[in-house]
Amino acid sequence: QVQLRESGGGLVQAGGSLRLSCEASGNLFEMLAMAWFRQAPGTERAFLTRVSWSSGNTFYADSVKGRFTISRDNTKNTVYLQMNSLKPDDTAVYYCAASFSQDYSGNYYWDYFGRGTQVTVSS
Repeated sequence: QVQLRESGGGLVQAGGSLRLSCEASGNLFEMLAMAWFRQAPGTERAFLTRVSWSSGNTFYADSVKGRFTISRDNTKNTVYLQMNSLKPDDTAVYYCAASFSQDYSGNYYWDYFGRGTQVTVSS
């Protein structure tokens, strides 16, 4: 079993920054990647970014490219999301996820999600 715990959310003014953390615990031996998603009220959960656990390669959704940065610390089993130039539209619950499997095309399946942390950006 795998547990993911997010932290670092809060209230910030537009243009400000926040750094989210997500610590993974449990049986992580075969973990392939970690990612961040978010869900605003009345919308579906949306993918933001991911990082390969072994190589550190990253990928970003267009909506956050250039403003958000994902990083990982393998020694702490922790992934981070640095969010800069925040906008009111970034207000959402932010979730981290872990992948232990891929499809035949190399796309990750997100097998575990954390409970989320609220980020609110005021105008």
